[in-house]
Amino acid sequence: MGMTMTQKILARSAGLEWVEAGQLIESRLDLVLGNDITTPVAITEFHKAELSSVFDREKIAIVLDHSTPCKDIKSAQLCAACRDFAKEHAITHFYDVGDMGIEHALIPEKGLAAPGEVIIGADSHTCTYGALGAFSSGVGSTDMAAGMATGLAWFRVPQAIKVNLVGRLNPYVSGKDVVLYLIGLIGVDGALYQSLEFTGDGVESLDMDDRFTICNMAIEAGAKNGIFPVDQKTVDYLRGRVSRPYQTFEADPDAVYAKELTIDLSALRPTVALPHLPSNTRTVDQVAGKPIQQVVIGSCTNGRLKDLREAASILRGRRVADGVRCIVIPATQQIYLDAMAEGLVADFIQAGAAVSTPTCGPCLGGHMGVLSDNEWAITTTNRNFVGRMGPTSSMIILASPAVAAASAVTGVVTDPATI
Repeated sequence: MGMTMTQKILARSAGLEWVEAGQLIESRLDLVLGNDITTPVAITEFHKAELSSVFDREKIAIVLDHSTPCKDIKSAQLCAACRDFAKEHAITHFYDVGDMGIEHALIPEKGLAAPGEVIIGADSHTCTYGALGAFSSGVGSTDMAAGMATGLAWFRVPQAIKVNLVGRLNPYVSGKDVVLYLIGLIGVDGALYQSLEFTGDGVESLDMDDRFTICNMAIEAGAKNGIFPVDQKTVDYLRGRVSRPYQTFEADPDAVYAKELTIDLSALRPTVALPHLPSNTRTVDQVAGKPIQQVVIGSCTNGRLKDLREAASILRGRRVADGVRCIVIPATQQIYLDAMAEGLVADFIQAGAAVSTPTCGPCLGGHMGVLSDNEWAITTTNRNFVGRMGPTSSMIILASPAVAAASAVTGVVTDPATI
């Protein structure tokens, strides 16, 4: 009986020749990640356990991205705790205001994730790095503390769902539409503690930004991780970013899967998720005309350069509708610079949008775009739970950058192909 990609990576990390679903293993970690909300909790646990040193200062990353620049006294205190810990332990990969970005865009950009590696992060969307052929998964802050001290973590080897992708995406359809369709198909617990392993001829047609988006939202289907095979596009992305040796893995032909699905990319249409679950999906034409008050284009899901290009191509030469607030957030400083160089930032500002420094702010209702009572937002973020971006009466529609930008122009949910 063969192993899946995820199982092979976990076997390597545990020093074992073979593992099977359900087996408990202890893995050596290649990276431990935290942010300004979760790291302070991990630091508290680190001190409570009377730990005095980290296992490898080169394999810990702390990114201050959720409430930075700090929005209030509490967030400033949390960030200060991170700064003090990073200084005390000489953490190499510490990213503060002016240098940071949204963590799940910054980590790949900085070359801190590579194929075959095992990465844990005290943030649920750590599963993003599966786009590079890594095993990456979110953990609690206590696990982060233990990981920083020991470089080890326990895992139960997950079963896998094989998602066979065929065909090619049509214009105005992107990775966000793929993953929303998948979540709508299987539900928010359809892959609970399982690996979503993407394969098939359609993978080659997806660029890296699409793959990051799809893996980022694997957790919204309950998955332990999402993962793509390493191909030439992956290697091209890693070139100039990752200089250390890395190992790639492929699933065995006789690997065992809990379920197999096929998605025809060419049959997909722009898709949105209505309140209050990412699985409450509709094609955009089924929701067209719904008024909205705010648009957010950014986040760890859709704040990369391709996303900004897509949004700018629609906003260019147009204006944001009266009564609509459009907020654009490049995911990293480098993406911000690239967007400026291409004229995208000018396109956004001339269209009447606000352009923010990199931050997770509005996604979790932190800052830079909190909703008021009964307001509706269409956003490229990853969750639309009750009260996620404001009061419990506020409503969130998840969408791609193209749908979000088109809706900003019209003031109602809009199919980008129609404007």
